[in-house]
Amino acid sequence: MQAVEERDVVIVGGGICGLATALALHRKGIESLVLESSESLRSSGAAITIRTNGWLALDHLGVGDKIRKNATPLQAYREVGLDSRSGMLIKTEAPLSKGEVRCVKRSELIEALAGDLPDGTIRLGCRVLYVETDPVTSFPVLQLSNGSTLKAKVLIGCDGVNSVVLDYLEMNPTMVSYTSAVRGFTSYPAGHKFDNVFAITKANGVILGWVPVNDNLVYWFITRLWTSQDSTISRDQELIRMLSLQSIQNFPAEMTEMIKRSDKSSLSSMRFRYRAPWDLLYGRFRKGTVTVAGDALHAMSPFIGQGGSASLEDSIVLARCLSKKLSEVTEEGEGSCRRKYEEALANYVEERRMRLLGLSVLSYVLNKLNEGPCTVVKIVCVLILIVFFRDRIAHTAFDCGQL
Repeated sequence: MQAVEERDVVIVGGGICGLATALALHRKGIESLVLESSESLRSSGAAITIRTNGWLALDHLGVGDKIRKNATPLQAYREVGLDSRSGMLIKTEAPLSKGEVRCVKRSELIEALAGDLPDGTIRLGCRVLYVETDPVTSFPVLQLSNGSTLKAKVLIGCDGVNSVVLDYLEMNPTMVSYTSAVRGFTSYPAGHKFDNVFAITKANGVILGWVPVNDNLVYWFITRLWTSQDSTISRDQELIRMLSLQSIQNFPAEMTEMIKRSDKSSLSSMRFRYRAPWDLLYGRFRKGTVTVAGDALHAMSPFIGQGGSASLEDSIVLARCLSKKLSEVTEEGEGSCRRKYEEALANYVEERRMRLLGLSVLSYVLNKLNEGPCTVVKIVCVLILIVFFRDRIAHTAFDCGQL
């Protein structure tokens, strides 16, 4: 009979949030085990734009400078119009963040977070089938695909929108957007000629965006309404490129050329999913000593660029809450520890709820506008933006605080 492994803190998911949470706990002297279902650490999505609040979190984690060195500071948000005679012209330009903003390769962010973790923290090829409650201790028990059982005192689900930990918490599933996106990299060995701005252009319901990562690399994305055809192309990167070119065939030649010469291996296609704001307001994202973070908790459309940065915030707050409560443990016994763990996660939920609700509402409204809703819905969305989000980048100034 296989022995049951026991751990204090188990994190399901080895993405940005899972690794950041493990690193934050490590900085506070708390050991954890990260379970990743893939055989290697994944960095799907090519790149991520990190706003001021995300850089503050990375600095608190102690890896900010390591990541900055390969990412160019971005100066502004620019919307570019198309003119039939002159091609592209600047339509509007505005601040992108309340301070620092850079676009970084996901792989470099993942490597930086994982690189500062102790050996043995990450366990690859380890898929969790389901979670149940130990009838004696009330701690969570994980059943793994290899037939083994793992008992945890604290379980944190950082395993994305299809989270097995969400199933245990019985939270509502994320909602599916009518919008999809293609993302990729284009390399310019001799240097590109793009300004250091986050730029987008719109035409015929399609948004094309491009962001310099450094002097030689540009990250680009195309968003448009999802079609049934999209469900068949996600694993065929050459088909992804072909359909992307079709969607921007009326765009200037320099834009289509960027897609043509893109790195095929970097291409990915996905349909957006998001958590409804009312789920964050009323949902219970803690049960005993189990909680969730990152996309498992607050998946959002990318129109405010906060999915990754908000996940980094989660990691800091979680580690801080756990560390504080564990320092208060004065009695021996599982009952005393469990109560402190529960209090810590309750404090995490309380601290994060309203912050995440604000981000979720703004993301939800912008997603609805981008989906092209009926006139009445569009008017309501615009009114919400005017009343509650007059400053569209105020959320980037948030500081989750020190570890």
